[in-house]
Amino acid sequence: MSSKFHICSLLAVLLLNGCQLRQEQNGAANVAMASIQLTGYSKPDNMRTIKKLHKAVYSPIDDLITYRAMPTGSIRYLDPFLFLNHHGPQRYGPNNNGLPFGPHPHRGFETLTYILQGDIMHRDSMTGESVINAGGIQWMTAGSGLIHAEVSSEAFKKNGGMEEVIQIWLNLPSRFKMVKPSYIGLQKDGIPAVELDGGRVTVNLISGKWGNTEGPVPSLTDIYTTSIQFKEGGNLQTQVEAKRNILFYVVNGEVEVNGQNAATHTLVEFSNEGEAISVKALTDATLIFCHGEPYNEPIVAHGPFVMNSEAEIRQAIMDYQSGKLGGLGD
Repeated sequence: MSSKFHICSLLAVLLLNGCQLRQEQNGAANVAMASIQLTGYSKPDNMRTIKKLHKAVYSPIDDLITYRAMPTGSIRYLDPFLFLNHHGPQRYGPNNNGLPFGPHPHRGFETLTYILQGDIMHRDSMTGESVINAGGIQWMTAGSGLIHAEVSSEAFKKNGGMEEVIQIWLNLPSRFKMVKPSYIGLQKDGIPAVELDGGRVTVNLISGKWGNTEGPVPSLTDIYTTSIQFKEGGNLQTQVEAKRNILFYVVNGEVEVNGQNAATHTLVEFSNEGEAISVKALTDATLIFCHGEPYNEPIVAHGPFVMNSEAEIRQAIMDYQSGKLGGLGD
């Protein structure tokens, strides 16, 4: 086992091992789209209430600056969102080792990776290889399982530069746990940018719809995902159905959201009461804004595997050890 795999695997085990929750299962998810409308900054009726603001914890990985927003001691997950790591920003000098995420397995969930600065070279045992640069994203559906690596390109390791990455783990419901693995890598110019408020707000739409604009990633579970850039003073209002859980993370800057201020490295946890979200940028700012309907299914996680039962976890480990997830050299 390589040291790079050990670092990534150990981190995941420490964070998610033993995470088990059994709730009553609801019916099939309905498609729900956010309708983002600029109507001037005012506090609308039926506003979502905020349960708590959570500060990401400093949790470096190897020599990589990392702030973990979820899970932490104050919040475990927001079904269907399991995990959020904010790597960087940091500067790498010439002839560096790059990102420390060498070959490791996944099964039972998806990863959404935002490349804010720098680049990431993705390789996996099922779908191939690509290098995504600043402003792009990677969406990988691990499903039945694969081996993958997320490292820096040879050019970045040679020349250095700024690096900043956010990765989110998106759970899959039981009916999709063993779906065929797939990967989508998009450069910045492949992501629709919807400008609002006279150009002071830019919604980078990854999955879901805004008006007549549709995100390029067809989510299996109707998860809505964006990053949103604000210039100081920019205003944005949207509606999200109360039954859907919201992932709202302040990457940088400071905003007022539904009457509360939230700054860099803050995860805003909303209740499921009300639908209106109102955001005003107090400085230039960047947000991760996603939402999805919870699955309300058992979650049993062991390191890089997220399933619904202990038996499925044991099977995942056996399949990995026997080579059924494929192979990827260091």
